[in-house]
Amino acid sequence: MIQELKESYGHVFEEDLINEINQVATFKEIPEGFKIIEIGDYIKSMPLLVSGVVKILREDKDGDELLLYFLENGDTCAMTLSCCVGQSKSQIRAIAETNTKLIMIPVQKMEEWMSNYSSWRGFVLDSYHNRLNEVMETVDSIAFFKMDERLLKYLNDKARVTHNNTIHNTHQEIAYELHTSRVVVSRLLKKLENMGKIELNRNNIRLIDL
Repeated sequence: MIQELKESYGHVFEEDLINEINQVATFKEIPEGFKIIEIGDYIKSMPLLVSGVVKILREDKDGDELLLYFLENGDTCAMTLSCCVGQSKSQIRAIAETNTKLIMIPVQKMEEWMSNYSSWRGFVLDSYHNRLNEVMETVDSIAFFKMDERLLKYLNDKARVTHNNTIHNTHQEIAYELHTSRVVVSRLLKKLENMGKIELNRNNIRLIDL
């Protein structure tokens, strides 16, 4: 685990903190599609991403999901941080978008490191700032973007975080994450294909000119 820590966080954390994380943390390999955190869970550890992509989802009273943001290598989840500090139940669902490697930090260490390591304090504050900006982008897209614009942003974001121009999601899965209907998604995807921007295949969507 020490090698993964140094590669992903060596430029962020001082050596003493890296060594302490190595002593107390747990390394996990998570398969694609695995539910890492469920709504209503008490959070006992905080994830640091080493590789892969994790999607963070919110659920409404009817059980419909909305994609809030993606986590990538070097990220952590601000909502997980707040639940750890407040010892409250999780209000988000975290699912591995790809095969993912995580380093799980025990919740007991978080406040201790805030006092002992300036790099940890800066990392936590930056994480709050970055995730807040991403949530604000999601709110803006819902409030101000048309659905075709939201779909374009979704496809571009998915390609960016996975480093892959082929999107392996069904129309229904995309509809869930955008909080709309499959019929609307299918219609807009067909429109994008007719414009030569994407190619629709049986089990994937290939981005051509977005």
